Amino acid sequence: MAENQSNRQRFQGKTAIVTGAGSGIGKATAIKLANEGAKVALFDLMNDRTRTTEHQINNIYRGVSRAFDVDVSDPVRMEEAVEEVVKTFGGIDIVFANAGINGALAPVDEMSFEDWEKTLRINLNGTFLTVKYTVPHLKKQGGGSIIITSSINGNDRFAGFGMSAYSTTKAGQVAFTKMTALELAKYKIRVNAICPGAIATNIDSTSEISEELEEIIIPVEYPEGAQPLADGPGQPENVADLVAFLASDESVHVTGARIVIDGAESLL
Repeated sequence: MAENQSNRQRFQGKTAIVTGAGSGIGKATAIKLANEGAKVALFDLMNDRTRTTEHQINNIYRGVSRAFDVDVSDPVRMEEAVEEVVKTFGGIDIVFANAGINGALAPVDEMSFEDWEKTLRINLNGTFLTVKYTVPHLKKQGGGSIIITSSINGNDRFAGFGMSAYSTTKAGQVAFTKMTALELAKYKIRVNAICPGAIATNIDSTSEISEELEEIIIPVEYPEGAQPLADGPGQPENVADLVAFLASDESVHVTGARIVIDGAESLL
């Protein structure tokens, strides 16, 4: 794939942090940004997927990346990792707050508080901590772009039965995006949210299906597929292209936006 590397270098001299960078949308975006000149800090739990992403960027795509062992819900690890990025790369210009889980799926009266809290801690607290610790450095740079991965669930679509915790976090991320976009506008820091529909990633592997879930499901039959624009789920690379646009100067007048990328899924 190295021979197909884009000649565009929109991010030359820029440093990007990508959370959840070991796989799926995070990995595709990290590769996209690196291919266009960015130095990329990969924030994820250190495992084979994260190491593979780092290796691919540095050796196959000839980019510059470094993996950091980070739990986005841990304020100590997040703050330390952000400071290490600044020491390593000299600053921060782009922040992609992408890490998240589906969490446990269950009726609200069957969901444990621990499962509810875990989903909010990773998805919502993780987004807050990512922004909190990077904003001071974006201010020093005199601007920058923050992109937050929300979802059509909790914003456009509410048929994900048992996903009350997940949908709550995704709606919360959009409100957080709009509030911080206003707060940070005077510093020329843009904040936008993307809302993917079904994307071919491994996030489903983080779900735990409750036995009681079938009792609350209302059957929904979609006409000839759930995404009218495509034959199946979208690809991580589709989302990476959108993130790259929002990270670039091409979107210099876009902030506080919530952009849906779902192949018209949420219109059904």
